[in-house]
Amino acid sequence: MKPYSAWSVFRHGLRGNRNWPRAWRDPEPKSGYDVIVVGGGGHGLATAYYLAKVHGIRNVAVLEKSYIGSGNTGRNTTIVRSNYEQQANANFYEFSLKLWEGLSLDLNYNTMFSQRGVIDVAQSEGMVERYIRRGNAMRLNGIDAEFLDAAKVREELPGLYADDDSRFPVYGGLMQRRAGNARHDAVAWGFARAADRLGVDIIQGCEVTGFIRKGERIAGVETSRGSIRADRVGLAVAGSTGHVAGLAGLRLPIESHLLQAFVTEPLKPVIHTVATFEIGDFYISQSDRGSLVFGGELDGYNSYAQRGNLPAVHDVLEAAVTMFPMLGRVRMLRHWGGVVDMTPDGSPIICKSPIDGLFLNCGWCYGGFKATPGSGWMFAHTLANDGPHEINAPFALDRFERGYTINENGAGPIFNRH
Repeated sequence: MKPYSAWSVFRHGLRGNRNWPRAWRDPEPKSGYDVIVVGGGGHGLATAYYLAKVHGIRNVAVLEKSYIGSGNTGRNTTIVRSNYEQQANANFYEFSLKLWEGLSLDLNYNTMFSQRGVIDVAQSEGMVERYIRRGNAMRLNGIDAEFLDAAKVREELPGLYADDDSRFPVYGGLMQRRAGNARHDAVAWGFARAADRLGVDIIQGCEVTGFIRKGERIAGVETSRGSIRADRVGLAVAGSTGHVAGLAGLRLPIESHLLQAFVTEPLKPVIHTVATFEIGDFYISQSDRGSLVFGGELDGYNSYAQRGNLPAVHDVLEAAVTMFPMLGRVRMLRHWGGVVDMTPDGSPIICKSPIDGLFLNCGWCYGGFKATPGSGWMFAHTLANDGPHEINAPFALDRFERGYTINENGAGPIFNRH
């Protein structure tokens, strides 16, 4: 596809985009594929792309019940980082961050990845000790980490209420400067276009309603658009994993919860990095369009809803104006909810399932967006080789049975559970 000139963009706009060419095909589903990936979000599209590019498996279908990016890929706060302490998480998320750093070039599509840095603000002496320990572990794993004193945190976050008499004084912060944000819908579109060009069929409006079995093995899926057979089926459906896996008779140790996010009216640049606060369960950044994007704790009940509610609005906005009093005069533009699939230890599941022919990519809890390229690469490897890469091997489903959990308490945006 030739790049668009400024005139062609203007011309298409005047025509109401009626003749704008498709970025990817809209094929009818074939009767069978080598691999079916269920879920047309970032993880599913990335999986299909790396199956085609890295493993040469191009007879692949991505099935999405709605439209591309309609789930959590378009309903998150876009943070990308690898500031983890546990060895398994450090290895995985650093691998993913390195993919992020070359992703726009790889996809030939601007994902708008901005390495503006992430600061975890320490607001007690105990938090200082934990952040220094985590930073040291990161550096031992070859991951950039820098502990900032209180004065430097105030310099990096000039709007932060950090006076000595404040309710939550600032003692310092852990900075990862290679971390940052990316444009969520651009990530979905970039992977979709790149996968399509390699021959992957992206089929929207195709809901999986059941599974085809050949003996004890999964041999395809039943969908709202007919039966589709495949040698292997991979699930990458985020908060819907429990429901879809249940169609195959598989019960997983996950729960689906609502996690809300918020956007303000556009402002001049006031927050130049991503900032997270363990006290208040709050995190915030500023988008390229000027809007402040922030969130907090998940709702305390199981739900498949993609909508917000007022109690969470109150809690998050209270934390926002406590940390940044200037936000009290800012108008909210909108808020929304994403459905996150929570595991007992807060870490994902990327592995073969106990049912032959069925593979799992789920349990991303609060951090699925930052894992997008790494998740897709590892899931593609697992599907192509009928077994995990050494980096995702620790994220097996049976770790809960064996007692090898990966509990990263204190390293996620929602601190008291991850």
